[in-house]
Amino acid sequence: MALTRVLGFFLFLHCAYVTIASDPDPVRDFCILDTDVAAHVSCRNSSAATVEDFVFSGIKSPAKFDETGLSSIPVNVNVFPGLNTLGMSLVRADLEAGGVNVPHFHPRATEVAVVLEGKLYSGFVDTQNRVFAKVIEKGEVMVFPRGLVHFQMNIGDEKATILGSFNSENPGLQRIPSAVFGSGIEEELLKKAFGLSSKEIAKLRKRFAPHNLLS
Repeated sequence: MALTRVLGFFLFLHCAYVTIASDPDPVRDFCILDTDVAAHVSCRNSSAATVEDFVFSGIKSPAKFDETGLSSIPVNVNVFPGLNTLGMSLVRADLEAGGVNVPHFHPRATEVAVVLEGKLYSGFVDTQNRVFAKVIEKGEVMVFPRGLVHFQMNIGDEKATILGSFNSENPGLQRIPSAVFGSGIEEELLKKAFGLSSKEIAKLRKRFAPHNLLS
């Protein structure tokens, strides 16, 4: 009897964990984010909603290109309140000829990327360090599983454009070079991990310092 009670208790804990870990289903048609309230669970009165709440025009053109040749425009609840609670977001990414989207990952979402223009070397790395990569062209789609490092490089002569879709309204983003060299990781650890000198690390830290990434 005691064993039965113990097993029952652990089964309860397992079920409770699964329940807590899953995303709840929406309980209303939509929830337009109330930008006057900090929490993303606050909705405006649905009777005040208009069609403009469900249309976003901010990705008609690329944004400014950075030093890697990448232009990226996230489309999330912060700029598109109609996405609130719907569990999805987008990104428009443009790459100049030779431009790269450096290795990065999204901790909270799987990404599906469709090539709108151009030709890219595109892929991801699994947890066994296997690379799944190939050249994809206009009209082709690639999926990057949640949490896995992935990348793109424009190998064509013209600009390339990707539209990425995420199954989270807040997928998160960590670029590997910035996470490693743009943070405060102890220098001695970086020297041992990468076989770099103090001078080389200082150069990389200067390049990937947060204020440089925002410029």
